[in-house]
Amino acid sequence: MSETRFTKDHEWVRLEGDVAVVGITDHAQEALGDVVFIELPEPGRDVAEAEACAVVESVKAASDVYAPLAGHVVETNAAIVDDPGLVNRAAEGDAWFFKLRLADRAAFAGLMDAAAYAAFLETA
Repeated sequence: MSETRFTKDHEWVRLEGDVAVVGITDHAQEALGDVVFIELPEPGRDVAEAEACAVVESVKAASDVYAPLAGHVVETNAAIVDDPGLVNRAAEGDAWFFKLRLADRAAFAGLMDAAAYAAFLETA
């Protein structure tokens, strides 16, 4: 099973070979409430680490989704555009946002593991 890492902006990242699958954490979707709209980056776009590249809107607020690592967007998840509520039901599963071919695969190791993210949530 592939390892999942996390950011302080509440994105999760899972490596599948040389591609990183990116989504928002369960904590983020709970804070947002009912998700009603998703805007995703265009495939083919290059993104810098920490660059705002997607938007998630809920009945409460709109939030940017940041690229956790630099890379090239190779795929987006049309299912969450068609059914934004999928993010509420499966934030860390089927409701991934986009896939990145990483500019620097080694940078993945610099993200928080599950234990570090849990500790971060306790202080946030």
